[in-house]
Amino acid sequence: MSERLREVAARLSAAGIDSARTEARILIDCAKGDGARLDQLIMRRLRHEPIAYITGHKEFWSLDFEVGPGVLIPRPDTETLIEEALQLLPDRGAPLRIADFGTGSGAILIAALKEFSCASGIGFESSPEAFGYAAANAARLIGPRAEIRLEDWNSASGHFDLIFCNPPYIPSTEIESLAPDVSRFEPRAALDGGPDGLSVYRGLAKLLPGLLKPDGHALLEIGLGQALAISGLFPGLEMVRIAPDLSGIPRCVILRSP
Repeated sequence: MSERLREVAARLSAAGIDSARTEARILIDCAKGDGARLDQLIMRRLRHEPIAYITGHKEFWSLDFEVGPGVLIPRPDTETLIEEALQLLPDRGAPLRIADFGTGSGAILIAALKEFSCASGIGFESSPEAFGYAAANAARLIGPRAEIRLEDWNSASGHFDLIFCNPPYIPSTEIESLAPDVSRFEPRAALDGGPDGLSVYRGLAKLLPGLLKPDGHALLEIGLGQALAISGLFPGLEMVRIAPDLSGIPRCVILRSP
């Protein structure tokens, strides 16, 4: 390890940052030999700004997404929604109509369209900042099969074979206890699920039955400990299963329209 790498890693580690050596290497690469720029990048990370915001990139489903302040950073756990969709619908050439509610960076919609080569879809995003990232990512990664709309998903109309949603599900009082990378920097609107974390799901329970085609499916991400409460919130839809993520945590609620 070079002396510079050792020095940067030690500073990050002292600030309580996990994977200090890996992140030090990333910051050094981003600086491209510019010492003043490297110092700026280090200071941003020492303030716990997410490394994805500093680099401007985050991988999801082996795709490179542009991200930055104002957009939720895609997480590996969310890939569970794509994995489950592929199990539900093994025909990758099906001409599906897909919606992604609260598309953020566009990660879920774009990953799904990459897998379903004849599908098209709409990503609904009410945040102008996130909309900008989603539109840019869709144009670069998938093209015209993805339409990104600067709209609240409650304005959605039509009928869909698949609806994805990674809604805000953190109880309001718990947000400040999250890691500072999240609580200080990521958009609160993408995190805050109301007093019990379930407010958005109650709205989705009313919305989804009118938007799913017969035998269509909705795949919703949920948080730790929410599976039991969620299972009783969708009386108009069949609960197919609640799938775990790679850590074994119930993560993806799968609903079917009768």
